[in-house]
Amino acid sequence: MATTPSSAVGTNPAITGLESTFAEQLSALAVPWQGADAPDPRLLVVNEPLAISLGLDVDVLRSVDGVEVLSGASAPVGATPVAMAYAGHQFGGYTPLLGDGRALLVGELVGDNGERVDLHLKGSGPTPFSRGGDGFAAVGPMLREYLVSEAMHALGIPTTRALSVVATGRDIRRTGAEPGAVLARVAASHLRVGTFEFAVRQGEVLQTLADYAIARHYPALTELPTEKRYLAFFDAVVEAQAALVAQWMLTGFVHGVMNTDNTTISGQTIDYGPCAFLDSFDPAAVFSSIDQGARYAFGNQPAVLKWNLARLAETLLTLIDSTPDDAIAAVTTVLDSFDERFQRHYAAGMSAKLGVGGEKIDPALIDDLLALMTTHSADWTGTFRALAGELRGESTALDVLIPREQLGSWLTRWRSELARYDRDDAADAMDAVNPLYIPRNHQLDAALKAATNGDLAPFEKLLEIVTHPFDRRDDWADYATPAPPVFSESFQTFCGT
Repeated sequence: MATTPSSAVGTNPAITGLESTFAEQLSALAVPWQGADAPDPRLLVVNEPLAISLGLDVDVLRSVDGVEVLSGASAPVGATPVAMAYAGHQFGGYTPLLGDGRALLVGELVGDNGERVDLHLKGSGPTPFSRGGDGFAAVGPMLREYLVSEAMHALGIPTTRALSVVATGRDIRRTGAEPGAVLARVAASHLRVGTFEFAVRQGEVLQTLADYAIARHYPALTELPTEKRYLAFFDAVVEAQAALVAQWMLTGFVHGVMNTDNTTISGQTIDYGPCAFLDSFDPAAVFSSIDQGARYAFGNQPAVLKWNLARLAETLLTLIDSTPDDAIAAVTTVLDSFDERFQRHYAAGMSAKLGVGGEKIDPALIDDLLALMTTHSADWTGTFRALAGELRGESTALDVLIPREQLGSWLTRWRSELARYDRDDAADAMDAVNPLYIPRNHQLDAALKAATNGDLAPFEKLLEIVTHPFDRRDDWADYATPAPPVFSESFQTFCGT
């Protein structure tokens, strides 16, 4: 196990062509480090389509050399892995130094679409940022991130993705002994609001970081004059995050740990620790065992995202204008636009979910449906599929969710809205955007428990289903139903740290 810094260049031939622009241009935000040895590494799952899109040889990844790289035990040829430094507000409280306490940035790959992505390991052992932790991760949480991130990708939601999970052969201590694992994650980058919160206190590196983030994620802004560039950058991040959280809300996704170090500059979803999906619709839903104050409840997510973006704004003030009052006024104007942006994305998404399409839907129609769903604890995912069935004359599924005598007047208004826009194809259009299968909490929980005990079959089947979220199959019917109440009443999620 590495206990001292390592700057040796990797020699493992399993992955070639890695670049290290972050480590080279922002060395003040990175510490060269080596992952821990894996006593008995074994590949549990590898994402073949993702690997191929990145120009990687799947057979080589499955080899002894490949598994060593994916476990963090050895570095790819030419690569110098680093632990990234960042700060962050966690549950509202500021921590000046967090960083990759159990993770390494191996390097960067350029995929077949020409986009640069990070190859990052999670659970690869202790680093200088471990803060007393052991630096490792367990099989269950790493498979959770793999499956949920791939489900989100299949749903069209911006997200980091999973390349592989390797069991290390090392037991780690949590509530008891659990098998250890390493996740290989692919991301547009790992730049976070927390990265800027750390850099702003490091002097000149802040502008270098901002320029790097702009060039990597919003390259069109490099054409702007300096005096306009950084405000435009903030505006772009606000727009990306407003669109992202709207998609979370439309899908019933609860992130669970929306700290500023888990808010990306790229607008991708990152860190699938205590995440969950709604069964019964409840704006106050909280699943995370550590969110005692319900800060990150489902319905709070847009407001929290706006709060996190305010923290990003604070770090950019000196770049935006040399006059503090003018800088504050400029970022405040942009930040104040967040609510309208979110509502625009959310309304457009709800319009599509209800079959109206790109037209502007009556906001009261949305609000009244959500009120009915809350009152009757209606299943979020199932309700929208049942509404499409209603248009086809299939009323049974909807009647189970919300009593007809309660829903009747709303249905009349909804049908009038569809008629106003002449949407005869509404049912098919709704099925194209409303998933039938999501990672149901009880099914994911069961699959992860089986995998922890060595049986990957339930995980593999659930993975296949949630990565085809719109494709109805009769033999998958059980995967479209919510958890039984006895499960939901006591279900909690955990960070897995």
